[in-house]
Amino acid sequence: FVGNLLANEQEKELEELFHRYGRIRSIKLKNHGGGRSPSFAFITFQDPQEAENAVSGSNGYKFCSCCLRVEFARSCRRAGGGYGKSRGNNAPPHRRTEYRVLVSELTPSRSWQDLKDHMRKAGDVCYADVHKDGTGIVEFVRKDEMEYALRKLEDTKFCSHKRETSYIRVSV
Repeated sequence: FVGNLLANEQEKELEELFHRYGRIRSIKLKNHGGGRSPSFAFITFQDPQEAENAVSGSNGYKFCSCCLRVEFARSCRRAGGGYGKSRGNNAPPHRRTEYRVLVSELTPSRSWQDLKDHMRKAGDVCYADVHKDGTGIVEFVRKDEMEYALRKLEDTKFCSHKRETSYIRVSV
């Protein structure tokens, strides 16, 4: 899923941006040229790893004066939170870790993807989820990444996909 596109985006422009991640099977533009809301697209890659690279490499990328929102389409996510990688039918369950932090004072429009993207500044996030009370849980692959998040991401500016901002708290 690629969101926050301008209504006049062309398939060719998207192909030029995303071809660096791998072989594109299809690009489907939606809400293209109509309505006042931004357009969006679904891009399908030949290989799931290429899609993962596209998500991690282009989410938040400034493209034609817009900040792209790139994530796996809902059908690629598991319920109950966002995982670091999409799961194929035969893939093993995602590994959860004890390298977990609690994040509080999130914006009302937060999403697990927003939280995951922010916390990636500290390292590889293998799990992220948000709760109705404005808190979230983030798990890192390694202990040193969790410790870095505790030291460096406390009281940092968090921005949601709706551009709401807050200063977050990070604790164990």
